[in-house]
Amino acid sequence: MKRKNFIPAILFCCLSMTASFSLMAQKSLRSSDNIFTKGSVTANLGVGVGNNYNDSKSAFGTKAALEFGVWPAGPGVISVGLEIGGTFSSQSNFDDRNDFRSRAVIIAGRSAWHSGWNVRNLDTYAGVSAGVGFRNHDYNYRGDHYQNDDVIPVFGVFAGASYFFTPGFGVNIEAGHDITSLQAGVIFKLR
Repeated sequence: MKRKNFIPAILFCCLSMTASFSLMAQKSLRSSDNIFTKGSVTANLGVGVGNNYNDSKSAFGTKAALEFGVWPAGPGVISVGLEIGGTFSSQSNFDDRNDFRSRAVIIAGRSAWHSGWNVRNLDTYAGVSAGVGFRNHDYNYRGDHYQNDDVIPVFGVFAGASYFFTPGFGVNIEAGHDITSLQAGVIFKLR
């Protein structure tokens, strides 16, 4: 008789533990636990390796982005925003007659999905961008000077992470095929 009473007690304990873990998991994945939520506004600025929009090796890139949290999406938030930046490079054959300089300034819209994965002060994200680029090639070859300016469509993908030291300030790293290939910088949470 005691053994039959023991089995329902074990089943009750197992069901209780399962329900507790389920509730904890749901609580840990709520978007309200993330540092980036609906209504958040962030601005970041970074420098790093520029992307190749000029058929050359881009040595330097910089980008600034402004994002607004607009829609809850599962355990995260979808953002929309704007970005502006540029990539700059130069190459030389060690004489004044053969050198190449290129610049591209990009203005684009961007959207990303943000989630903190229940890590305090962390925001991770991945997204896409689309916009327009203003490109310039300037080079000398065997004493002759050439220059080419054009406007190009620009599409990008990126992933990044931000860690906030205070409620309004943190550091940011981002990688992908966007204005920059890899960048590090600072981020400000404006709201």
